[in-house]
Amino acid sequence: MPLSLAARPSEPVDLAVGQRLRNLRQDRGLSLVELSKAAGLSIGFLSQIERGISSASLKALASIADALGLPIAALFGAVPATADPGTVVIHAADRATMQLWRSGIVKELLTPGGQTSALNVYMIVLEPGADTGIEPYAHQGEEAGLVLDGTLRLSVDAETWTLGPGDSFRFESSRPHRFANAGTVEARVVWVNALPRG
Repeated sequence: MPLSLAARPSEPVDLAVGQRLRNLRQDRGLSLVELSKAAGLSIGFLSQIERGISSASLKALASIADALGLPIAALFGAVPATADPGTVVIHAADRATMQLWRSGIVKELLTPGGQTSALNVYMIVLEPGADTGIEPYAHQGEEAGLVLDGTLRLSVDAETWTLGPGDSFRFESSRPHRFANAGTVEARVVWVNALPRG
């Protein structure tokens, strides 16, 4: 069944993301203070995300992932079937999903090995009006994508493009970027993130 925003999630989504973040931080022996400094986020905001009180934006998640030295995929829910870096196939029913429900964005991890892989592919679904926020964000790596349905407005540095079905893109993730659904129907984008190895 295709990923959809029709069923609107609620606070338990924020709790799951927060618990995952807390576990990753503690696994690395970092305090809230240390992670907040490394991620450039306030201790209070980071604490609220961990407790499920606040929803993290993609910008905040990218900053947290960089500070932890992990791909954003590592912040998704537990994906035991993909923990082995040698896993080749992941079935649709086993995919991890991150629902940024307050921003109208859902990211489904299409590839196995999310926490250990330098290459992750997502299906991103944006409801009409959904966006990553007013301020652009940047992180490590490189990204590319293909618009399947709807209209995507992509801004990288000072340039903005409007892409439709069949249009594609690629850019260095260190360049400030943001994106939004510029249309009146749901937009679906296959999005690739690649981290530098080593």
